[in-house]
Amino acid sequence: MPIRIVLAEDHYLLREGLRRLLEAEPDLEVVAACESLDTLLEAVVVEQPDVVITDIRMPPTNLDEGIRAAEQFRATNPDLGVVVLSQYAEPGYAHALFEGGTERRAYLLKERVSEMEQLAGAIRAVVAGGSAVDPKVVEALVGAKTSSDHSPLHELTPRELDVLREMAEGKNNASIASSLFLTERSVEKVIHSMFRKLDLGWDASVHKRVKAVILYLADPEVGTEALRRSPDTVT
Repeated sequence: MPIRIVLAEDHYLLREGLRRLLEAEPDLEVVAACESLDTLLEAVVVEQPDVVITDIRMPPTNLDEGIRAAEQFRATNPDLGVVVLSQYAEPGYAHALFEGGTERRAYLLKERVSEMEQLAGAIRAVVAGGSAVDPKVVEALVGAKTSSDHSPLHELTPRELDVLREMAEGKNNASIASSLFLTERSVEKVIHSMFRKLDLGWDASVHKRVKAVILYLADPEVGTEALRRSPDTVT
């Protein structure tokens, strides 16, 4: 069965162009296309999709409708994946999207729309319960944290920061190793060292580690406290 998608974007040309790109993928099906928060909420009730792809800013206020919809869906449709598209690599938006958890959430920049492999990968990741973050958003999150004189990120080596960025993008150890020209064993050692410096609990699950990193970058207190409670409860 194809992945059923509800698309929400108020700009007609971008909405229709994105619809065509998505429907060119054999395992993706756009079941509704919306132009406002109200029509998005209605379409989710009617169509019961697997994933919502939504702009952050839409009518009626053109402020943060996509973020608010994602928050609402956590309560009403907990198994629904949400991919948020934005023109802005804004840490505040990422924090708002992930503060309730990273599971089934992705944040990509609109400039990635033409890179169908990354967009389709984010869609499939959230359907599987995972998450994804645009590399530029990761850079913004890291930059926001390292701007603080007291940030533990200052203790990380350049290699550890590279691995941190790759993990936050949703990559597993094999993908990180390939991207950074390392062995998987070396990547694992770097992650152990990085987590120790950031005071994050260790878990063998790649998904849980990715969640921990995103939570940490969005809000260090949330990420650290969640892992201290129990690595299995990080969502």
